[in-house]
Amino acid sequence: MPELPEVEALKDFLTENLVGHEIVRVLPVAISVLKTYDPPPTAVEGREVIAVHRHGKFLDLETDGGPHFVTHLARAGWLHWKDRLPDGPPRPGKGPLALRVALETGAGFDLTEAGTQKRLAVYVVADPHQVPGIARLGPDPLAEGFDETSFAALLKDERRQLKGALRDQTLIAGVGNAYSDEILHAARMSPFKLAASLTPEETATLYRALRETLTEAVERSRGVAAGRLKSEKKSGLRVHGRTGDACPVCGDTIREVSFSDSSLQYCPTCQTGGRPLADRRMSRLLK
Repeated sequence: MPELPEVEALKDFLTENLVGHEIVRVLPVAISVLKTYDPPPTAVEGREVIAVHRHGKFLDLETDGGPHFVTHLARAGWLHWKDRLPDGPPRPGKGPLALRVALETGAGFDLTEAGTQKRLAVYVVADPHQVPGIARLGPDPLAEGFDETSFAALLKDERRQLKGALRDQTLIAGVGNAYSDEILHAARMSPFKLAASLTPEETATLYRALRETLTEAVERSRGVAAGRLKSEKKSGLRVHGRTGDACPVCGDTIREVSFSDSSLQYCPTCQTGGRPLADRRMSRLLK
């Protein structure tokens, strides 16, 4: 799933390639991708893109005097930029193509989604906060005003484990499965530790890990073409998706805890005092 750093990089890429250009056609291929119908997606046709914004993991194309075209790429979605779109309209079928946006220059982008769980979403709205997911977002962790005091206030009465708290978009916007693993590894904390149990010193450590991990990932992604962002993300991850590899910090073997539809990775030496974490489904959680 694209998370804050990749969506921020896509925002920068689209700012460079979209702003100042006119959208001449929006071509839905999979009707399931459209989450709003009034105004229709054609409402952005004939309008110039004047800005591109990021709200958590949402991308927002603002048009001149018109609605916002907002998309969430979900777990398996992606944006593919094309300097020259194929001639003719795309054909509906069983492929991954969900929607195409064409510019007056002949360039544009495709939104695609792999797999069978169709969660890729497109909204055309007068105000981005009309999108329920945006309206519920917590603070952006890279926002200028998001300081350590603000972070501590969020966690003060949070009874969930750190892994779940960091991934909750209503608590903190933009962090998903991969970067929550990376942040907790950088902070040397168990993903099962209760957020409300943190000492002030631990809260400060986690705050620094949050900001530094995301800032470094944004810098790695900045200037990378849209088509290469996925591989760039993977190359920069220390523990997530690296079960069985050696921890780059201590050399211990990276372990995994699996859930019904996802998994987490961690280093026992760095994060849990050398003890492997029990499978959460068996209700044997090691703090």
